[in-house]
Amino acid sequence: MWLDLVPPFAVDAALAALAAHAVPGVEVVDVDAGRSTRTVPGGHGPAVVSVRLGEDRVDAHLDLAHPDDEPAVVALVRRWLDLDHDPAAVADVLGDDPVLGPLVAARPGLRVLGHVDGFEAAVSTVLGQQVSLAAARTFTARLVAAFGTPAPGGLTAFPRPETLAAVDPDQLRVAVRVTGARARTVHALAVACADGLTIEPDMDPAETRHRLLALPGIGPWTADYLALRVLGDRDAFPAGDLVLRRALGGVGAAAARATAERWRPVRAYAVTHLWTAAAYL
Repeated sequence: MWLDLVPPFAVDAALAALAAHAVPGVEVVDVDAGRSTRTVPGGHGPAVVSVRLGEDRVDAHLDLAHPDDEPAVVALVRRWLDLDHDPAAVADVLGDDPVLGPLVAARPGLRVLGHVDGFEAAVSTVLGQQVSLAAARTFTARLVAAFGTPAPGGLTAFPRPETLAAVDPDQLRVAVRVTGARARTVHALAVACADGLTIEPDMDPAETRHRLLALPGIGPWTADYLALRVLGDRDAFPAGDLVLRRALGGVGAAAARATAERWRPVRAYAVTHLWTAAAYL
């Protein structure tokens, strides 16, 4: 099926970001073909979605556990790729900015990539705390290999909260090869999500942030990053992010936050432009 969008779509930037975050076993990104294939949670079981990105539309193929899952899966894909974004709205705010203006001109259709699964995103983000993106992908792949479930196309679906909540933290530590503290954070997050914490765009962002920060090992950077990637907060700004601060000249979090005041209410797009220029392209 074809998924429409408001052109242009900065395809190269999106593919570079998708490839940089792709977790082995869960998703496959073919940059040359312009295609990303990954597991997506569905109401009747895991689905696999393959999308080919184009500047004016996206070609999506859905391998569903049940036909009734199609509307929800399509909605997840649209949020994942930010297909309802209007690039002109961001250009109106950032186009004349001395820092962001040249980046917006270079990539006018840049999207804020979301995620198809808030729990997966949260666990992956915890595993990525204070390590490189490559290490985070490796840790997440080990978790999936140990506790995930088979999905179509030879992929593996990310484990559900109930699955990880039932695993002893020490077993998590051994399987993923992370510190005991990191394993305990993953376990606490799984227990919270199994008990009702929902990390998705329809939830109250302030309440979600409050509940996340109450968990051991989750601080402002993790909560702010998830607000940007999962909750759909287009003014989210992870001021403590190291790559972001380096892109702004090596400033501290407070200075980054002060600089970003002029980018409201689309600071998430400003962050994505800076990340893309500094880390992906």
